[in-house]
Amino acid sequence: MDRRSFITSTTAAAAALAAGSVQASRKPNIIIILCDDLGWGDLGCFGSQSIATPNIDRLAAGGVRLTNFYASAAVCSPSRAGLLTGRYPVRTGINQALWPSKTGPLALAPAIGRSRTAGLPLHETTLAEAIAPAGYRRCMVGKWHLGDIKPFRPNHRGFERYLGLHYSNDMIPLPLMRNDEVVEPKANQDLLTRRYTEEAIGFIKEHREEPFLLYFAHTFPHQPLHASPEFRGRSKGGLYGDCVEEIDWSVGELLKTLDELGIADDTFIFFSSDNGPWYQGSPGGVRGRKAETFDGGMRVPGIARLPGVIPAGTVSHEPAMNFDLFTTALTLAGAPIPGRFDGDPKSKKPADRIIDGRDLMPMLRGGKSPHEALYFFEGPNRQAVRCGDWKYHCRHQLAMYPFTSPVSGPVYGPWLFNLRDDPGESYDCSLKYPEKMTEMKTRFDSWR
Repeated sequence: MDRRSFITSTTAAAAALAAGSVQASRKPNIIIILCDDLGWGDLGCFGSQSIATPNIDRLAAGGVRLTNFYASAAVCSPSRAGLLTGRYPVRTGINQALWPSKTGPLALAPAIGRSRTAGLPLHETTLAEAIAPAGYRRCMVGKWHLGDIKPFRPNHRGFERYLGLHYSNDMIPLPLMRNDEVVEPKANQDLLTRRYTEEAIGFIKEHREEPFLLYFAHTFPHQPLHASPEFRGRSKGGLYGDCVEEIDWSVGELLKTLDELGIADDTFIFFSSDNGPWYQGSPGGVRGRKAETFDGGMRVPGIARLPGVIPAGTVSHEPAMNFDLFTTALTLAGAPIPGRFDGDPKSKKPADRIIDGRDLMPMLRGGKSPHEALYFFEGPNRQAVRCGDWKYHCRHQLAMYPFTSPVSGPVYGPWLFNLRDDPGESYDCSLKYPEKMTEMKTRFDSWR
């Protein structure tokens, strides 16, 4: 079986793959590009008029654009934990952003709203660890934010090669790391996007003949904003736009490299963001921003391309979440899924862990969402659930950013919104649809 036949057959073979059988054939390369605090409305293909993103737009034109794709959390660390483990972050204990071990003592974590844990728990299985037995070479570049001491670093969690920052670019100290070695004690942030891109291209060229996983987690457009001299001042979107346009350049360089090496048709690419925008950026006209469970905090760009498999130039309005990338990537790779799926009574797998992510390939090829419901958390607390077009918010206090728990102030809700008629979550319609309100509240209250 050639690589194209293998990719096309993965959906039909999903059950066998989940049971642990691995196809003995060449497998698709997998590239996940994740921005930091990029808004749903910051890209040309999602309606931006201020920021030019021709390369990302070309990526979308070659695949499917997802209009209802969500992060698994509205802040950095838990969202990344969800993506890399296939699980709601609350299951992993990563509920808030982690802090550098040298400047954010764990004893102070609760007082400043940080997660108490030092990193992603070692008993969790990352995508890089799970895909390794399928013969994949594994590289990460960019922002990790799941632990900065040795047991928790990316090169100790399944990635063979790493260049980047261990946490957000507004935290100190901020060394640029290559595996366990310090490259720069204080990273030159103006050059980060370029250096990440060069590292990623070098990895792709080195492993062009074997399947690889590249997790490319950009530092920007998280504050403070930086761009290289070549991009500073170019965008109509100001310095924020300069950052995004340099990321677009980076995407273009990756696409050009894949074309030149003749492996573009064998590569699955997914582009997204870890959560909604912070002080700047566009949530695409919907309510809320980073750290909120309104759609502006959790709905993020989603673009997937796999030529010849995912229909080009298509749009999907089906809801999905970033933890689905875990299961999707492993299914494409022919690797077994660790643990069992939530709510699957037929599963005979060990119950040591629940996997919430589902294989998105049927949906990316024009099918329905694999989820009946998606849940939205603020820290360890459930705040909302989406089922189809309906979204229910429980009664809660609105979080105050940055990283402060909602311990004071007015309490709002509960609310029921119809996202088809009211994408901005502006009008509570619980009185108009009392039966739907009861149904959604019951689902929300009963979920474990």
